[in-house]
Amino acid sequence: KVLAENDQLRKEADDLGPRAELDYWKKRLSKFNYLTDQLKSPDVKAVLGVLTAAKSKLLKNWRVLDIRITDAANEAKDNVKYLYSLEKCCDPLYSSDPVSMVDAIPALINTIKMIQSISQYYNTSEKISSLFVKV
Repeated sequence: KVLAENDQLRKEADDLGPRAELDYWKKRLSKFNYLTDQLKSPDVKAVLGVLTAAKSKLLKNWRVLDIRITDAANEAKDNVKYLYSLEKCCDPLYSSDPVSMVDAIPALINTIKMIQSISQYYNTSEKISSLFVKV
């Protein structure tokens, strides 16, 4: 169910700011960290041991799901890491008047540029464009 939600398009209000993007990825990170912790539990390992011993065909599906969950958790972790760097630059957008905001724009643009060039997952044109819309 969580993976199905992960694959759906996000619907967002037009007036969300950049903090909403960080909040979204923090919530996803929390969900997927919980799932990965569950996957490492002794109960799950015992079930996998039984399936392996029985040479079950379900193991193939299990491995696919495990890989998808791990990838989604890694994406969320990476995105949160880079979006946290943006948080400091975004503070003036929330706390300053429009004239004072202008001074924060170069640092904000440079941080987004850094995210786009370094991030393994957040460097798609869709994600960067969505972030600019929020800014």
